[in-house]
Amino acid sequence: MANTKSITDTEERKKIKRAARKKAAPKAPRTGARGENKAKLKKAARGQSKR
Repeated sequence: MANTKSITDTEERKKIKRAARKKAAPKAPRTGARGENKAKLKKAARGQSKR
């Protein structure tokens, strides 16, 4: 993505960003599932409910 920090005019900034997005190479397809690196939660203990 183009560095647009110095541009204050929002419309101009949008145009430059959009052009940079179009020019950029397409992302490769995912190799694994989207959430595979998320921390997994243990199941809550079964049995008598707390309330």
